[in-house]
Amino acid sequence: METPGLGGLNWAVIIVYLLGTLAIGVWFTRKASTGTDSFFTANGRIPAWAAGFSIYATTLSAITYMSTPEQAFLTDWSYAAGNVAIFAIIPLLIWFYIPFFRKLNVTTAYEYLEERFGPSIRVIGSVLFVLFHVGRVAIVIYLPTLAISSVTDINPAVVAAAVGVLSIIYTFLGGIEGVIWSDVVQGIILLLGAVLILVFGIAAINGGLGTVVTDAVNDDKFITAKNWQIGGAAAAIPIIFLGSVFNNLHQYTASQDVVQRYQTTTSLKQTARSLLVNGFLALLTIPLFYGIGTVLYSYYQHSGNLPENFNTSALVPYFVVTALPVGVAGILIAAIFAAAQSTISSSLNSISACVTVDLRDRFFPRKDGQARKGVGFARMVIIVAGAFSVAVALYLSATDQAETWNLFLSITGLFGVPLAGVFALGIFTKRANTVGVIGGLILGAATAFWVQQNTTFTPFAVSAAAFVGAVLFGYLISAIAGALLGKNPHDVVPLTIYGKNSEYVRRTSSPVAPAGTPLVTTSPNDTVK
Repeated sequence: METPGLGGLNWAVIIVYLLGTLAIGVWFTRKASTGTDSFFTANGRIPAWAAGFSIYATTLSAITYMSTPEQAFLTDWSYAAGNVAIFAIIPLLIWFYIPFFRKLNVTTAYEYLEERFGPSIRVIGSVLFVLFHVGRVAIVIYLPTLAISSVTDINPAVVAAAVGVLSIIYTFLGGIEGVIWSDVVQGIILLLGAVLILVFGIAAINGGLGTVVTDAVNDDKFITAKNWQIGGAAAAIPIIFLGSVFNNLHQYTASQDVVQRYQTTTSLKQTARSLLVNGFLALLTIPLFYGIGTVLYSYYQHSGNLPENFNTSALVPYFVVTALPVGVAGILIAAIFAAAQSTISSSLNSISACVTVDLRDRFFPRKDGQARKGVGFARMVIIVAGAFSVAVALYLSATDQAETWNLFLSITGLFGVPLAGVFALGIFTKRANTVGVIGGLILGAATAFWVQQNTTFTPFAVSAAAFVGAVLFGYLISAIAGALLGKNPHDVVPLTIYGKNSEYVRRTSSPVAPAGTPLVTTSPNDTVK
């Protein structure tokens, strides 16, 4: 198809936005350079509302900004059940997981896995996170690259550099504090951008909102009875909801980019508030982004000017550039960039934390035993991971991938969600052991792969199978291994939640403490300093 240009004014708006995000990174450079604690946790000085906005902006990437409207445009609102699923786990997070992680006072989530199961599980968890998020960053860079290159004749490499390289630079400079405050600005921009698309889209349709609703009802674009039927042609809401619960458990309990935020606030109560802010924003996503897809469906039903063989992953930017006023289009393309960069920067900082803390500091400590304070290595990791992700994004662009949300959900189910099962086994059971959780991790992923290959369910069913498989197989193998191998009489009580008081029992710094070593016990109701 013939590609229209963005125009000078639109490009001016986009450039101002990109330079603004770069300025935030420069502003926080001095604080980020004081040490790894500041670079990765901001020394716990982030307010709750900002942390909540950051979690939201991190989880709502360009995948959501472009693929959610695409999903509503192609099918209906059934995937919105996934946005509601966050409220199913918020009580679990506030009562168990957040106090648990804050009591441990760890930089990465995978430090816990070593204390519970040994260094091998810590390495597996950390490496899986790194590989998964390199792929995620690549998809997130690819989507705005697709957006611009599909509506202009600009080389995709230039767009990928504008989105990816600038994200690398301000993450490199500002550390987690620069990332979080950039997320706040980007979150506001992407939400305002979504509102503008809705308003202009409805105004461009003859009959306005009434026409949109009529078209959606007539063509089953909202949610109907068939969406509740498991095994039907439509996406089944119970499976979407259940799968989203497990996807959220992965993101909020086993994924470093979100768990890292739990250590950036001043107290346990502030962290809990940040999750409530995030939950409210997740609900706001439903009418905004699914609404955009429904409005665009109605718009192109009546205008009939969507190009033949059009890649629907570029639906939103195509509408923005071809149908909206000059200047406004620049703001909305900047909003798509904001959705991408908020996720890219968070992932890159978290990848750096895992490689620095879980691999370098754990296995290659300083000879004098002192902790490293410099952030040069952490910044180098950001550059390498970012450059590789940009390269993968260019490959996706060259192969013109479509329906990237389902691709992302499938990857999550196969490689991310089983790890959430390992965390659940460690935190909520005393019987789980190293042999069992490794077996559960492998068999959970295998179960998910089988479901993906042999059923017609949505990718959410893959996530459900991955979590349930990891937990069930992990527990059974742990029980069998424990019976066959016996228990070391010198083992300490595992670091877990148990009993009616949900006390936390932490093993000492040594992998296996000598008999008689006192255990550190704390109640989840203690004040966190």
